[in-house]
Amino acid sequence: MASSAVVEEARTIEKYSPVTGEKIAEYPIASVDEVKAAVEAASQAFGAWRDLSISARFKYINRLRDVIREDGEYYAARISEDTGKPLSDSLLTELMVTALMIDHYEKTAEKVLSRKRVRNPLVFPFKKSYVEHFAMGVVAVISPWNFPFQLAVVPAISALIAGSTVIVKPSEVTPIVGEIIAEVFEKAGFPKGVFQLLQGDGTTGAALCDSDVQKIFFTGSVATGRRVMQAASKRLIPVELELGGKDPFIVCHDAPLERAAKACAWGGLVNCGQMCTSVERVFVVESVYDKFMALLKNEVSQVKAGGPDEDADIGPMTFPKQIKIVEAHIADAKAKGAKITLGGNRIDRDGQFFEPTLIEDVTTEMDVYVEETFGPVIPVIKVMDEEEAIRLSNAHQYGLNASVWTLDVNRGIEIASRLECGQVTVNEIVQSVGNPVLPFGGVKNSGFGRYHGDEGLLSFTHTRAIMADYGRLSTEPFWFPYAGKYPEMLKAFKALLDGKLPKALISLVKIR
Repeated sequence: MASSAVVEEARTIEKYSPVTGEKIAEYPIASVDEVKAAVEAASQAFGAWRDLSISARFKYINRLRDVIREDGEYYAARISEDTGKPLSDSLLTELMVTALMIDHYEKTAEKVLSRKRVRNPLVFPFKKSYVEHFAMGVVAVISPWNFPFQLAVVPAISALIAGSTVIVKPSEVTPIVGEIIAEVFEKAGFPKGVFQLLQGDGTTGAALCDSDVQKIFFTGSVATGRRVMQAASKRLIPVELELGGKDPFIVCHDAPLERAAKACAWGGLVNCGQMCTSVERVFVVESVYDKFMALLKNEVSQVKAGGPDEDADIGPMTFPKQIKIVEAHIADAKAKGAKITLGGNRIDRDGQFFEPTLIEDVTTEMDVYVEETFGPVIPVIKVMDEEEAIRLSNAHQYGLNASVWTLDVNRGIEIASRLECGQVTVNEIVQSVGNPVLPFGGVKNSGFGRYHGDEGLLSFTHTRAIMADYGRLSTEPFWFPYAGKYPEMLKAFKALLDGKLPKALISLVKIR
């Protein structure tokens, strides 16, 4: 008796405006069969794409950049419609950063990915050694909702430049941006199967992780990152995890206070605080605490929340469930003795708006200190000195980003070098993430792996070592037979360890 095939029920993503709360559209969720078909198409396209020269790949990558440039205003508006963020944020932090990354890699990719000769020790004469890199295959990029364009497209183009084919699964929270990404790549005219996008939810992501891909690049929560890594372990494929942050902001006794206060307000509230690199723990040395807090209160109080068409500084929160986390953190902090200096509540209007919030008297046992808040909340901790700030900064589960504020730049760099995180700025905030020459990534529960910079290309390749001999000698000193070779081999061994390389070479020649 023939068995009937199980038909997967069609499901959709319902998209609601974070600004008005109104339903915008529905998008179909990719089925398991569609995931398998996409991976198969990417696998079939891989060989031809891998075999293209880097300059040939850039013919497509540059078209992508041209589409972003030509239609940037339209795409910024669509990104803001999906996320609620101000148009300037969509234009600069989503589109411009992506275009700058392409410009940078156009200048550097050929050199970074080229075969390089390395120098041999003298005990390996008449040989050449090289290191080269080769493409992995099919790369799965599972991207988040807070910067849904940049955090999907930048790793995707990095993998494409390195010779892999790519499947992107964008967040179900921002499906409009998913459609935008698919449109941009379609306009760029990539060959069939080289780039694909699958709209979907967690089940789609899980199916992709369980499929025959060769690497998973995931940006999101720690909990989901662990599940991604567990899935990858079944087939021993590499993963790159860009997870959460609880980034310290250290205000030293000699900090440029006005600049630091403006930076703290912007770094803590830009994108409504929905950044893994948001300022989430402000350590202020007590000798300047009162002056700094007066300046910070003034800056935060002037931040305007509103929709993309309201000329606002911050928009609504993008993910409605995240608002409940923000409220829970604030309630916990208040119950444990913190002072809610500014804000702390939803804004009374349609949509998902939340007040810019400043919290003082924060202690290390509060949720707002321990966990990633991911909202427009700035928690402040008074410390005795910079040493206490460094100690507290490092004694945390996350290690993504940090900043140090001091007029003594050299001392600031010394402090930066003591912080356990992937990147640090001195008298600067957040913008290092958009610097295409610098690698980006975290340590501890913030994940591992790096993208951007040279590492951002190499992380999407395997490394291959090549050693070549001229082939002019009939044998090598260490080959069979061993009889009679040990005395000279022992001399060579001792001479080599004593640093007497000429003597070691003479013994090796005698072994022949």
